[in-house]
Amino acid sequence: MGSHCLVVHPATRDKGAPRAPDARLAEACGLAEAIRLRVCHAEAIPLARIRPATLLGSGAVDRLTSLVHDQSIDVAVIDGALSPVQQRNLEKAWSCKVIDRTGLILEIFGERARTREGVLQVELAALTYARSRLVRSWTHLERQRGGLGFVGGPGETQIEADRRMIDERIVRLKRDLEDVRRTRDLHRQARRRVPHPVVALVGYTNAGKSTLFNRLTRSDVHAEDRLFATLDPTMRGLTLPSGRRAILSDTVGFVSDLPHELVAAFHATLEEVREADLLVHVRDIAHPDTEAQKQDVVAVLKGEMDLETAVETRTVEALNKADLLAPEEAATLANRAARADDPPAVPVSAVSGEGCEALRARIDAALSAAWEVIETDLDAADGRTLAWLHAHGEVLERDRRDNGRMHLRVRLSPQNLGRYRLMRGPGT
Repeated sequence: MGSHCLVVHPATRDKGAPRAPDARLAEACGLAEAIRLRVCHAEAIPLARIRPATLLGSGAVDRLTSLVHDQSIDVAVIDGALSPVQQRNLEKAWSCKVIDRTGLILEIFGERARTREGVLQVELAALTYARSRLVRSWTHLERQRGGLGFVGGPGETQIEADRRMIDERIVRLKRDLEDVRRTRDLHRQARRRVPHPVVALVGYTNAGKSTLFNRLTRSDVHAEDRLFATLDPTMRGLTLPSGRRAILSDTVGFVSDLPHELVAAFHATLEEVREADLLVHVRDIAHPDTEAQKQDVVAVLKGEMDLETAVETRTVEALNKADLLAPEEAATLANRAARADDPPAVPVSAVSGEGCEALRARIDAALSAAWEVIETDLDAADGRTLAWLHAHGEVLERDRRDNGRMHLRVRLSPQNLGRYRLMRGPGT
């Protein structure tokens, strides 16, 4: 572990809050530990009202000042939003680095990003965040270590944040990311020419998306039990029970109060989610806050990404980590799924593989739901069109007629049905 860390969750009196303060505090500690901060003290502090100068009340600030000094705290994490003035005043009071939830998540992303696209996106998010806090100094882009410098550490170079410099850099980053978006569009167009449906895994961070991705595709994408282990998207082929092929996409996890800067910056990556034919919402069903986590993911998909229709009509839930449930809970979940003819949720364990074949079948059925069954006639010698139908659809029946032609009943996706009609001409 690295620097000694204090984690504080300001618990406002919001009766509509989906999570208990202790749960939010535990998640904040997990975020801090994700970048190897050593949490020496964690506390949820009730707030009757927000103080404009320090967020926390003067009594809490004074009490924590002694704790910070006694335990040699290097970094204080406030699990909420801090204004630049509040951040500066707390740093003066405690004589240590102070970061808020947004700064912490940006630091994690800055350390984990590996691809050029990921680095560009995190840098854009960090600049957007820094631009609103010009009263502070910030870390220069040419850093000598992982992370973004919000936490501080060896090798960072502090310079005065200059609005013109930040604006110029933001313009360049957006231009570079536009190039990334165009490249992704080209890749999508190439996939459409040999079209396979795209299935995107979405869900709360650490819900087990990458482990499930590996299980379904027999891949070895990096997966571990920590928050935001996956940042850069990965795509692999997926064979479905019908024999059809799909493309499975593993995406970055969401989190409660996900910084708007990150959602905006990651639009290029999240385009894969927007363009997907089907969303698989991977949930940690054994987590005590699983329902609140679900609402956080749905809120981002509907609010930030305008995917309300997809969430309502093109989503399958994978209830992951079902093996961690108590036996009676697991049995109830399995019985509920078994009774449904078209279950909206499938209990699975990405670790053991339990339920994964049922999930494949559910994905197969969901992709087929919008497909249309047509009847068509082919010349018996037209092997090329027959092969195309087998590759891009599902041939349900095939009869040879006396006139040497074949009569087929075929199920095709709307996209491939359009392509087939273009191939065959009017009246198909």
